Amino acid sequence: MYDELDEKKYLYLLIVIPILVLIFLFNLYWKRKKQKEFGDLKLVKKLTPEKSVFKSTLKITVFLLALACLILGLVNPKLGTKVETVKREGIDIVFAIDVSKSMLAEDVAPNRLEKTKQIVSQIINQLGSDRIGIVAYAGSAFPVLPITTDYSVAKMFLQSMNPGMVSSQGTSLDEAIHLSSSFFSQDSKVSKLVIMISDGEDHSEGIEEATEEANKNGLKIITIGVGTEKGGPIPLKRNGVVESFQRDQNGEVVVTKLNEATLKEIAKITKGGYVSGNNTKEVVDYVKHALENIEKSEFETKQFANYQSQFQWLLGIAFFLFFIDIFFLEKKTNWVKKMNLFNEKE
Repeated sequence: MYDELDEKKYLYLLIVIPILVLIFLFNLYWKRKKQKEFGDLKLVKKLTPEKSVFKSTLKITVFLLALACLILGLVNPKLGTKVETVKREGIDIVFAIDVSKSMLAEDVAPNRLEKTKQIVSQIINQLGSDRIGIVAYAGSAFPVLPITTDYSVAKMFLQSMNPGMVSSQGTSLDEAIHLSSSFFSQDSKVSKLVIMISDGEDHSEGIEEATEEANKNGLKIITIGVGTEKGGPIPLKRNGVVESFQRDQNGEVVVTKLNEATLKEIAKITKGGYVSGNNTKEVVDYVKHALENIEKSEFETKQFANYQSQFQWLLGIAFFLFFIDIFFLEKKTNWVKKMNLFNEKE
């Protein structure tokens, strides 16, 4: 059984239950102490023959159960008990995202990396039943998310991407292509597509070989260039404030520029396509049109059934227990008293 909690913050209210138990126990202790001060306990009990300790305990127990159900109802637990195998039609897509420091340049607002995240998020919004994966790369490539149909998880990982997640700086487009290719099953007949977003700066030497190999494996690559030909410096920030700019070995400010030529060559060899990423709507429309022209394949995927809210049952039980608690009196019930089930001495 799989479950999740909608409003976990209300779980803190459960602390009220042990507090009420302690207050109840303290009250019993205090009453017993006062009875001893008043006189002999046996004589006091004879003066209050209808008083039942059991009924008092039962009343508080029912009340606390009702309170617990009410709190859990506010938390709204959701349950899902089965895994469904669903048949879908679509393609497999891997987003290869450049997270090198050059992607922090602000020649495209707010910066190249944030612009990339906007583009990928908007593309995901347009997808229907395709499976997606994510690769991050700079001087080396790093798998972020394997092929999945869970778009919400993909977006969560997407928003967390930053240059710090890849230790080796620079830009190795060849490693990004190799790693993206490994996400796809070679035996699968599902169409394969890599959407590579970068400023095109490449410090590797095996890009041509990697691209040719991808083409032989039937892999199409759509490249999206983010940045401008004029380029811009790479800001070094602390707490969101620019302190300085990235400098080279000679102390000169590094100006990073968009290199469309490399990206266009990758797209040409793999029969994909190239589009400038400076206008999000244009990119989304371009990718949407490209996807419409790619053959869709049927595949099976397993997913959990939708979680069902359970709050209504818990609130129903809570109100029922509150209702019957009202009718519980703290004196002995005559027929129970005759049976003497709890061995209460007269």
